[in-house]
Amino acid sequence: MIVWLNGTHGVGKTTTGALVRRLVPGSRVLDAEKVGETLMDIEPGLPWTGNFQDWPPWRPLVVETARRVLEYTGGTLVMPMTVLVERYWREISAGLAEHAIPVRHFVLHADRDTLLRRIEEDTVLGPSEFRLAYVEPYAEAARTWLHQEAEVVDTTRLTPAQAARRIAEAVARG
Repeated sequence: MIVWLNGTHGVGKTTTGALVRRLVPGSRVLDAEKVGETLMDIEPGLPWTGNFQDWPPWRPLVVETARRVLEYTGGTLVMPMTVLVERYWREISAGLAEHAIPVRHFVLHADRDTLLRRIEEDTVLGPSEFRLAYVEPYAEAARTWLHQEAEVVDTTRLTPAQAARRIAEAVARG
């Protein structure tokens, strides 16, 4: 099974994902961003689009990587990865379904003010223009399709540990 943690950049997916891994027996974290980073390392580079998710190889490589890891290890993969383009999410989820891999899709959500404060006050990355650039695209995706496609966990008033516990409990309930 895959526990996919979606939501905009800076909402806490990576932190929450690490905590979910500790709470879900037999789970591992697979960061699909690493697939994008591998593609970014190709020399000479692929034609830059502004986001590696736009490269056609990224989405099937995410599916294939997850499939192969699950085939090798079994268990659950916790995948913290922002996907805000509906077509990309459909491609990934359909690819996983073709291999009969169940996906629990969660969206970590925070209200706009909380999200902006978290991005501005991040002590590791500092204020991030990259993260700020995705606040509006996330709001549009949430409004038009994303929140209908996933279980929304409103983290506005939750710590990452509380959010992780809610997700782990939902996964355990089936």
